[in-house]
Amino acid sequence: MAAKITGTPTLEQLEAELKKELYKKNYGKALRSTIFALLVVAAVAVLIAMMVFPVYQLRGSTMAETLNDGDIVVAVKGSSYKAGNIIAFYYNNNLLVKRVIATSGDWVDIDEAGNVFVNGELLSEPYVSARMRGECEIEFPYQVPDGRCFVLGDHREVSIDSRNKSIGCISNELVEGRIILRVWPLSGKKIF
Repeated sequence: MAAKITGTPTLEQLEAELKKELYKKNYGKALRSTIFALLVVAAVAVLIAMMVFPVYQLRGSTMAETLNDGDIVVAVKGSSYKAGNIIAFYYNNNLLVKRVIATSGDWVDIDEAGNVFVNGELLSEPYVSARMRGECEIEFPYQVPDGRCFVLGDHREVSIDSRNKSIGCISNELVEGRIILRVWPLSGKKIF
């Protein structure tokens, strides 16, 4: 049995149907536009994170008390740093994080008690919990070569750093960035 045709739709019915169709069309446009904008923002955020402000999750305890295993930090790319800054660099495909003690041309000396001297002046190192000389494979006083920096971990007892010939002074080209912020865990304690 065929359906009955009830006649011509009224003007109000046509306007209501037209409004419904326009709403569907506009909703689809807005949804596509929103998804596109979110994808662009996500892509830009990833590019910025990778190229300008890389984020690292730390492994190990060589920077303890300042930074601990599992901390998430943000760095700023580039090799502009100075003594006292914490830098990230790659050594044998491992990301290492250490504190810059001296830069090109500086003289470094570490006495038997673990006191560090740069250019004859004792460094104030409130970030070091236990001073010790640790395992040293270089002779002190030591002059930092051009284009390099001398780095030490804050936890000197376990840190393998510029005192060890296998790592030595870090070339400026190997520096991935300067740590500027700890993201996690949140802490009121300023570390940089």
